[in-house]
Amino acid sequence: MNISDCRINIRQIGTPRAGFNGATSTPIDKKKNRNKPSKGRKKTIFEPYMSFAEVSEGLKRGELLQGPLRINPKKFQEAFFPSPDGARDIFIDGVVSRNRALNGDVVVVKVLPREQWKVVKADGNDGEAAAARDSSFPPEVPAKCEADSPDVIIEAQFDDSGTEDGQGNVASPLADRVVKLSICSGDQGSSQPHGATQGSTSDCMPVTADPRLLPDKCLQKTAKVVYILEKKHSRAATGFIKLLADKNSELYRKFAMFCAVDHRVPRMYVPLADCPENFVSRPEDYTNTLFICRIVDWKEDCNFALGQLTKSLGQAGEIEPETEGILMEYGVDFSDFPPTVLECLPQSLPWTIPPEEFEKRRDLRKECIFTIDPATARDLDDALSCKKLPDGNFEVGVHIADVSYFLQEGTALDEIASSRATSVYLVQKVIPMLPRLLCEELCSLNPMADRLTFSVIWKLSPEGKILQEWFGRSIICSCVKLSYDHAQSMIESPDKLFSQEELPPLAPHHPIDEIHQAVLNLHSIAKNLRKQRFDGGALRLDQMKLAFTLDKESGMPQGCYVYQYRDSNKLVEEFMLLANMAVAHQIRRSFPALALLRRHPPPQSKLLDDLVEFCDQMGLNIDFSNAGALHKSLHETFGNDQYAAARKEVLTNLCSRPMQMALYFCTGALRDETLYRHYALNVPLYTHFTSPIRRFADVIVHRLLAASLGCGAPLSLATNDVQKQAEHCNDRKTASKRVQEQSADLFFSVFVKESGPLESEAMVMGVLSEAFDILVLRYGVQKRVYCNALPLQGVRFQQVGKKPELTLIWEPETPGQPAVLQTISVFTLVEAVLKTDSAPLKYNAIIKRPGETHNDI
Repeated sequence: MNISDCRINIRQIGTPRAGFNGATSTPIDKKKNRNKPSKGRKKTIFEPYMSFAEVSEGLKRGELLQGPLRINPKKFQEAFFPSPDGARDIFIDGVVSRNRALNGDVVVVKVLPREQWKVVKADGNDGEAAAARDSSFPPEVPAKCEADSPDVIIEAQFDDSGTEDGQGNVASPLADRVVKLSICSGDQGSSQPHGATQGSTSDCMPVTADPRLLPDKCLQKTAKVVYILEKKHSRAATGFIKLLADKNSELYRKFAMFCAVDHRVPRMYVPLADCPENFVSRPEDYTNTLFICRIVDWKEDCNFALGQLTKSLGQAGEIEPETEGILMEYGVDFSDFPPTVLECLPQSLPWTIPPEEFEKRRDLRKECIFTIDPATARDLDDALSCKKLPDGNFEVGVHIADVSYFLQEGTALDEIASSRATSVYLVQKVIPMLPRLLCEELCSLNPMADRLTFSVIWKLSPEGKILQEWFGRSIICSCVKLSYDHAQSMIESPDKLFSQEELPPLAPHHPIDEIHQAVLNLHSIAKNLRKQRFDGGALRLDQMKLAFTLDKESGMPQGCYVYQYRDSNKLVEEFMLLANMAVAHQIRRSFPALALLRRHPPPQSKLLDDLVEFCDQMGLNIDFSNAGALHKSLHETFGNDQYAAARKEVLTNLCSRPMQMALYFCTGALRDETLYRHYALNVPLYTHFTSPIRRFADVIVHRLLAASLGCGAPLSLATNDVQKQAEHCNDRKTASKRVQEQSADLFFSVFVKESGPLESEAMVMGVLSEAFDILVLRYGVQKRVYCNALPLQGVRFQQVGKKPELTLIWEPETPGQPAVLQTISVFTLVEAVLKTDSAPLKYNAIIKRPGETHNDI
């Protein structure tokens, strides 16, 4: 079908000029197209892309810039592009300037002349912050599942990627609602509801709107997209279909309109032939039906893209159709593994370790080795051991599933694992990277089963000092599968004699007290390692993570709570970090140009500067000079009253905004070795070694480690190949995190619908001119409260110095009573109510009228 069909009288179908996620002209675009003839030629909406040769030359000359595009999830007309100098992001104003690029695409942009730059405002225009939060900065902690009869509790499994980004538990999937902290100028022209008034503004308020006459600090560069280098976005979206408005148009007889739930995705014309047979005669039957649609074309002269419906998912708001839509939007392969892949697995079952492997490996089956995981985790990557030596030191081992033994390079299994790159953890299930025979059986370090492993074994002093180190392939037999709860009980009750009934089945040759003492010794060493890390300048931004209890039969959320990160989690974390750092040094020494490492860049300078200024205006003494100083400040600033933790949580969320994501890379592709450094961990080298069942990057690291020790074949990949795989792992890890966040958001929305309204204390995180953001303390979610949703007589916004404040003027509860005034500023405590919305999976937040609730704390 020719997309030229959509050129027919597009305005007749009711497209508004400020069209909902369609192309609209900005003032810049209108000026550019003003003199173009309209008669006798087709209307051009988007500029043609430059040729690849033109782009290459422009990049070489520095006239063009290359990087990822981020679109504000709340205002799809606003997009942002990272500035090469780390300053304020470059602004892409409007759909036309974005030129058909979608969120996450790698694009080439041309910076516009200074007179077209944007004058920066500080009234709560949080587009840059929202786009940044959505696209780049949320923490990365995949979750595993834990069951606790009769219901299922979804619990976090340790994942060092969260720690090594400086961020702890998973942030709320609603975290893109953090207020923009830029405070360059006020907004005197904003409309205020309820007779609101504007207070004092910043000292940078320009007296002229001409950007050419303003200082750089009051301006934001603008640009337009001239080329899409890589379409990272899947071009798929979930949404709804409807008939076109103009029944007399030619388009009406050929197309329906697809409207994506994500407003950053354009509307699409979809052929009626793709729609259900009775859609035209009974469109109302499909009002609430969720479809997946994929963009197949988007021409320069068409407001909307051409799409193809690929699947009807089911009713909007139901968990399984929504989940499938999320997976498809982010390009997650959740199909069954094909026969060519399954043929790569051992065919003779039950599988046993071949005799020749015992000759090549260190036999550790008689050692006291155990796993600590969520209670229902099935993919057990890692095990620990700890034995006290006669000299008072300890032999501590980290034993990781030897996935690379089964996953041979160049096979169909290797190809699909490298393509999937990561397991994807949803609230109710896991989409595995590997077939379940491997990830749940042959590779999983299940108790009382001989398993192939890769081990790092140290001789450590009680203080955690490394005295000796050994790497090698091994064979273990785990004596017990402990849950985090079991290990926590052992830590909290060091003198208790645990009975057999209180623990899972144990191997008979390792008594309970031996395992208990090993856990206590590991805990003692881990505390010392942790103290040394933070004394040495490491950073951790602990954020609230929502966990769910699910009904075993229906799978619906029965309850939710903020997950507690305890000493048992920290124990596992410390030794996984130690192993990852040790392996990073080993493979870097052996393969200086081929090692797959993981780096964490320092915070983005502009966002960090904004945060520093924000803390100054709030009177907070936070030291942002380095990771360690920030960590120390956050733990010393807020006192010890009952709301100190809440205040710390608010600032921790804000501090996570400037943080960049950690990235896989190949050492040979990055010449400047100072860029290898890991900001949050404050170490020169780091990698991922400890989770090969669920991360393909770890598989490559295992292969490199084996080659470095002479117990494996040399890696067949060249530097460029490793770098490409590293970049692919980065992309899939980001997609996996988005899916995880949206899955949590989905389940919480369903929980609000089924169990709401929900009430909780909340703390204000940011103040805008007509709304404010809150952190709901009971559930750890962030939400925006709009003033026009409250029974107010008026609203006053002002800046006290540079501190933004809202004064809410509440309507009296009974006639004749005086109005109640309430001041809203950052750290104000309020009573929040979460209520479901009429739209599927939407819920709103309001606050209660002030009564006996505390206010500023």
